[in-house]
Amino acid sequence: MAGSGTVRRAPGRRPSRVSRDNPVIRFQTRVRRALDRPLTAYYLVLGASPLITVLGLVMVYSASQITALQMSLPGSYFFRKQFLAASIGALLLLVAARIPVKLHRAFAYPILAGSVVLLVLVQVPGIGITVNGNQNWISLGGSFMIQPSEFGKLALVLWGADLIARKQERRLLTQWKHMLVPLVPMTLLLLGLIMLGGDMGTAIILTAILFGLLWTAGAPTRLFAGVLSVAVVLSAIAIRTSPHRLARLECIGATDPGPRDQCWQAVHGIYALASGGIFGSGLGASVEKWGQLPEAHTDFIFAVTGEELGLVGTLSVLALFAALGYAGIRVAGRTEDPFVRYAAGGVTTWITAQAVINIGAVLGLLPIAGVPLPLFSYGGSALLPTMFAIGLLIAFARDEPAARAALAMRQPRFGRKRAGGPPGPRRWNTMRRRAPVVRSSGER
Repeated sequence: MAGSGTVRRAPGRRPSRVSRDNPVIRFQTRVRRALDRPLTAYYLVLGASPLITVLGLVMVYSASQITALQMSLPGSYFFRKQFLAASIGALLLLVAARIPVKLHRAFAYPILAGSVVLLVLVQVPGIGITVNGNQNWISLGGSFMIQPSEFGKLALVLWGADLIARKQERRLLTQWKHMLVPLVPMTLLLLGLIMLGGDMGTAIILTAILFGLLWTAGAPTRLFAGVLSVAVVLSAIAIRTSPHRLARLECIGATDPGPRDQCWQAVHGIYALASGGIFGSGLGASVEKWGQLPEAHTDFIFAVTGEELGLVGTLSVLALFAALGYAGIRVAGRTEDPFVRYAAGGVTTWITAQAVINIGAVLGLLPIAGVPLPLFSYGGSALLPTMFAIGLLIAFARDEPAARAALAMRQPRFGRKRAGGPPGPRRWNTMRRRAPVVRSSGER
């Protein structure tokens, strides 16, 4: 009652105290604070990408042994080649993480020109090599080959980011023609050269990179929908005119190989995941890799991972890719440099879309597109440009204003030289107060 003199508590006070005592809410608050730190994106990229690569090396070794023995090769043949590619890729990652942004922009046009030349050479008889029905490889001698379309992804990211950044600096992105030209025509040129070799999976990734660049640049919804409609029509024509691609669509969600075993790979990928259970059958104990599952160490290595490491292993891989994607989105959203924003958005779209397409095909949710799992599947041509792109993300994450300030404040506690004269004997009596040492203006 109003006149009873009862003092009512302010609304909201008791729920706030309860929320502070709730362990779930406390955990969410701690996670939110941890993700909001300046160096979170830097450490996520720096931690997730090596873990994916190392785990990929382990799974390549496990999944490729039977294939190598069937080809009368040493059991570690594919692992050694992948390890060599990972070592070279680590050097490329360090280079990309250390060189300045201006040099990355200067590299954009030479990389694009080189990719176009290599894609043209793929179609030259005697130079281009056909693998699994697709002519998209160039032999380097012996067993070493390169796939130029993989380098086309990196070229489109760097060149597209530099192009859009230059137009933004000139305030030209408000006109739709400057948003599309020459970005879309150049992408169509790359797509045409790739589709000549029959590699529709890589063409889908390039289209996703184009959409990522347009989305990051703030393309209007009508423009974005128009480009998407054209891409859907062209994809429908490419699928309709190819019985092989049409058969892959029919294998979505299939549980039976079919009368002509047209869904053999998709079904046995599901068998591998189902037989793994929660913790898997053990590393190296896969059954499907003994000739039942084609491309066990390349496109379907995620299925072997699920069979040997179980649900725990597959969820760990998904978590690492999710952390990498979150870090890339955060870098693109917090930077002040337009080129960094577009390049980070393009790289994140590239890696995330390729991982989703590969894993979706293994799970039977998407058609088999023939694209490897980034940083994980066997293939040096795919690993090298991807690791260079990871180096870009590391450089961009470290170059954030807040991250740069946080890194500048971090100084090693030990090993700093004393100002003036050679270092004397170390004294460990910390109870004696000493006179302050005059330091240079650059030392804290």
